[in-house]
Amino acid sequence: MLLHGWPGDRNDHREVVARLSGRCRIVVPDLRGFGESQAPSGALPADFAAEAQARSVLALVEELGMGPAVLAGYDIGSRIAQVAAGARPDLVRALVVAPPLPGIGERVLTPDAHREFWYQAFHRLDLAEELLDGSPAAVRAYLAHFWSHWSGPGFQPDPAELDRLAAAYGRAGAFVASINWYRAGSGAIARSLAERVPAPADRLGVPTTVLWPEHDPLFPRAWSDRLEQFLSDVELRPLDGAGHFAPLEAPDAFAAAIADRLA
Repeated sequence: MLLHGWPGDRNDHREVVARLSGRCRIVVPDLRGFGESQAPSGALPADFAAEAQARSVLALVEELGMGPAVLAGYDIGSRIAQVAAGARPDLVRALVVAPPLPGIGERVLTPDAHREFWYQAFHRLDLAEELLDGSPAAVRAYLAHFWSHWSGPGFQPDPAELDRLAAAYGRAGAFVASINWYRAGSGAIARSLAERVPAPADRLGVPTTVLWPEHDPLFPRAWSDRLEQFLSDVELRPLDGAGHFAPLEAPDAFAAAIADRLA
């Protein structure tokens, strides 16, 4: 099961799907509040948080009878996969994830980090909704910034894909649904400041492959130094040349890591 990031949807994994097609069963959902998913009636921000998203993912694994499954993702998809694996390791065979990962800690408060993570505080303001929600043109300009700034030097976001995302995120209520992730306290800053190093017996035990990009401005590769304090069975693979959008920028490596875990 392939889990997308923000600001994206299930199409984030289109290149990975092309490389795995015919080799395994692949499920690529829109997470709750994204793409063509249905938001629950009267939903609150907590209904879009990591724990609620993980419950939905695990319910889908059970409904489709596909467990134990490999969960793969980046950005919010990575966080959701990790929460799901911790809650139901019996349904998760392995993880293949790109940042965010645990171990960042208070490094997220450094001046360099603050220059990148400003959007998470902005998303908690009503102003974000007033400026962006329901305006495809404003949403497109906003999303284009992240897709350009967070990607590696060799990646150019597809203008047609940005148009498609802007149409989806620009529907009334759609942008707010997507940023409820941050309003519920699931963003990297809140997560990093709340984390505590677990006892060895309490570390996440699901076999995990971590794919860490070279050019992700949000999560420098130096922040991969504490993975073994949180994950008991982890393999770190560098993604040289890639930025934040690992499934699109390094689909060969992403698909290969999944295939290795399936094997």
